[in-house]
Amino acid sequence: MRAELGLDQPWWQTYGSWLADLVQFNLGKSLVTGDSVWHKIEHQFAHTFSLAVVALLLALLIGPTLGVLSARKPNGVFDRLTLVLSSLFRAVPAFIIAIGLITLFSVQLKWLPAGGYGTALHFVLPALTLAIGLSAVSVRVTRQAMVQVMQSDYYQFAQLKGLSRWQTFVRHGIPNIAVPVIAYHSVQLVYLIEGVVIVESLFAWPGSGHALVHAIIARDVPMIQGTALVMGGLFVVLNMLADLLNAWIDPRIREGGTV
Repeated sequence: MRAELGLDQPWWQTYGSWLADLVQFNLGKSLVTGDSVWHKIEHQFAHTFSLAVVALLLALLIGPTLGVLSARKPNGVFDRLTLVLSSLFRAVPAFIIAIGLITLFSVQLKWLPAGGYGTALHFVLPALTLAIGLSAVSVRVTRQAMVQVMQSDYYQFAQLKGLSRWQTFVRHGIPNIAVPVIAYHSVQLVYLIEGVVIVESLFAWPGSGHALVHAIIARDVPMIQGTALVMGGLFVVLNMLADLLNAWIDPRIREGGTV
């Protein structure tokens, strides 16, 4: 085993071999299964990424919709209700939300599977768990952006020109709230992929987070190292893509100004 891992060589030679393998995307073999770590990570990250994308789409559907509705009557009943709910769900840990959803929809109502992978129904509960936490913040982000737009001179002038509320919202509201809303969700996609460990473990989702927990329990060092390295690299790449997306959406960023 020591010879296979190169631990019988001087440390500098072992480290050099490890770096050379890393450049070639050779992360070694799992100590538990003997399979290639890179191939296992490819398979697991595909599941993690698909779950993160579904959760992000749900959050985009829930959060901005409730945020726009809240902004129609600032400090009204609906606005105050969404403020309370968003504060509550933001404070509650994801595993509590997950347990509540499993208890309600799987144990009591028996509508949805409590875990596993294989059909579209298996996406619902883990994606909804992640989306609720995201939506709790995006509701307030969208609401604040929409209130500022509605109080602006150009928005009120558009209504004075005779445009209906719907026309004003579509032409002047959506384009101006899109920047902060998309900026927030593009950054959160990064944290979704990095932060699904607990959710994947609770729902037995065959992703990178679930595999990382099992690798730590089994002391599968190559698998732990490989997963951590790929997560770190993915975090950097997605952050760069989020910055590029924000610059493409907002011309003020492209021109070097401040938002």
